[in-house]
Amino acid sequence: MTSELTIREKYIALRPSLDERARRLWAATEAKALGRGGVAVVGRATGMSPNTLARGMRELAGEDDVPAGRVRKSGGGRKRATALNPDLSKALDALIEPTTRGDPESPLRWTLLSTRQLAAALKAQGFQVSHTLVSHLLHAAEYSLRGNRKTLEGTDHPDRDAQFQHIARRVKAQLRRGQPSISVDTKKKELVGNYKNNGKEWRPKGTPRDVKVHDFVDPALGKAIPYGVYDVGLNAGWVSVGVTHDTGAFAVATIGRWWKKMGRRRYPEGTSLLITADSGGSNGPRLRLWKWELQRLADAKGLTIHVCHLPPGTSKWNKIEHRLFSFISGNWRGRPLLTLATIVQLIAATTTTSGLTVRCELDTDDYPRKVKITDAQMKTIRLEPESFHGEWNYTIRPRLK
Repeated sequence: MTSELTIREKYIALRPSLDERARRLWAATEAKALGRGGVAVVGRATGMSPNTLARGMRELAGEDDVPAGRVRKSGGGRKRATALNPDLSKALDALIEPTTRGDPESPLRWTLLSTRQLAAALKAQGFQVSHTLVSHLLHAAEYSLRGNRKTLEGTDHPDRDAQFQHIARRVKAQLRRGQPSISVDTKKKELVGNYKNNGKEWRPKGTPRDVKVHDFVDPALGKAIPYGVYDVGLNAGWVSVGVTHDTGAFAVATIGRWWKKMGRRRYPEGTSLLITADSGGSNGPRLRLWKWELQRLADAKGLTIHVCHLPPGTSKWNKIEHRLFSFISGNWRGRPLLTLATIVQLIAATTTTSGLTVRCELDTDDYPRKVKITDAQMKTIRLEPESFHGEWNYTIRPRLK
């Protein structure tokens, strides 16, 4: 009994300064010193299980080697919750997807739902989770706590969240049918030339890149206009780099190039296309040229085109921003975009650990501004508004020949 009490006092004094392996080896040493029955005595004194003490004895004898710098063998310890249940991450992502928000220049995102709300919803689906585990999973997926930040583009529409939910349902239904769903938008226009690009890159000490002091457009090089198509189902992107103007014709031409060189091959049975876009720029819902060119695309490819626009003031939360554009920005961070070829190469070289692949091509066609679409032309478009916010959600079918 005296030995057990002494060992308990030693253990209480040493435990704060020992890691898991050191405690195990110390306990094994004490058990070995006591001789027969030592394992039982040390177990009662420290609360360690017989298996832990037996492992310590094997390590002490050199029979169970643990690599230096580790407290367990590789693969030891409690398995991650996502390893025990691979569907957990997918279920969490499905809960937060309709409410995901964030800054398009950063892969970090945030959600309106609390970790306790998310944990309760996951438990209702049969998962054994705590709000603490949900917090760890959110951080692993690059979600962050948010404070006030100047990212609002306008007042909130009262049906904003309802439209997000509507888009989420439409995308899921489209993918279940094996049909393509894409998110589209224009990335920020970039100056071509030896100009400063935000961010930092690794370089030898004392050798920063020298760039121009003033950011004036070089008439010989101009600006690059990247318009992107992100395939939601296949985690793949297409970017056309335009050199003239960001118009509805340029936007739809990019979608057409994506379909010709990627989409048609990946969706050989594709008969419809769902496009999610924001409510401004070259793909805005009020832009006649956008709808006119979509009609021409539907006619040429024989596709029924469904369009869902994000509500006004939410363009930063378009899926393409977080799944494609943020990674492109990260890939060329701190590097001057010297030529159009440089831009195309850097975009095409963008990848992620989740398997994102990107194709990029230069589009030197001219897309003039101020192209007028007449009322007579608009009447020929086979446009069918949906019952819920038909100005945001509509279908364009091929015209009968």
